[in-house]
Amino acid sequence: MRPMGAALLLLSMPLWAQSPPRAPFVATPPDVVSRMLMLADIGPQDVLYDLGCGDGRIVIAAAQIFGTRGVGVDIDPLRVEEAQANAKRAGVEHLVTFRVQDALETDVSDATVVTLYLVSALNVKLRPRLTAMLPPGARVVSHNFAIGDWEPDAVDVFTSADGLSRTLYRWNIR
Repeated sequence: MRPMGAALLLLSMPLWAQSPPRAPFVATPPDVVSRMLMLADIGPQDVLYDLGCGDGRIVIAAAQIFGTRGVGVDIDPLRVEEAQANAKRAGVEHLVTFRVQDALETDVSDATVVTLYLVSALNVKLRPRLTAMLPPGARVVSHNFAIGDWEPDAVDVFTSADGLSRTLYRWNIR
């Protein structure tokens, strides 16, 4: 393809298709999902937002196990499509929604729990938004990545079923 043709093709692509994801998709193992939900002390009264939801497994597990309503957000439309199909297959599509959206622009004001499996730099960028939007009593749980110098209220270090060392962090919004 000629350079001019490639440039025109790039200009005609939606913005999300032009830039690579901010964090790679790495699926969270089921036992880690369970521990994240336990650490979040999740229940049917909660609204869970998973920023960078990938295939939707955290939101779907919360809906299946606890009856929790949830919103999954991912910048990759293919992941959102996969998450929607997974929710339908799990029979929880009435409790969950998935959005193609940038986590850094997501309104989380109605969340009581936010889960993250993003890189540290993104977590740090999210902190002001989380602390400004989330109500007192909301919980933020991150898998493997802290949020800068924000002191966690709880830390869970364990070896997951796949033999890897995992660290989960929880912050309580005051």
